[in-house]
Amino acid sequence: MVRWAKFNAVGAIGVAVQLGSLALLIQLGVHYLLATALAVEAALLQNYYWHTRWTWKGREGSLWRFHLANGLLSLISNLVWMRMFTGWLGIPPLPANLMAIALTSTANFLLGDRWVFARKSA
Repeated sequence: MVRWAKFNAVGAIGVAVQLGSLALLIQLGVHYLLATALAVEAALLQNYYWHTRWTWKGREGSLWRFHLANGLLSLISNLVWMRMFTGWLGIPPLPANLMAIALTSTANFLLGDRWVFARKSA
């Protein structure tokens, strides 16, 4: 339960990074789907940094695995949800992205805990 709380605290910072990046990129005229992909990457790198130093401190992590698991899941999920929420339903990008992040968080935690930062077997 403590690790879940840490994961969500890091995730909250990641949400701020992602939404801030998304807002800035959209304001600069970047298409909302490309802006979403770039914002996800910014949040992903920030999250990995803090997860290795706090959430899963003491476990060996892999940036490659983090990108493959959490990154790929977050990118695909965010792009699909953003296309649906913004492109089809007309929801503005920032609230739509917040909903997309929420819909993906549990799967990201499980992938991180079981594979990216997996305990070494005895």
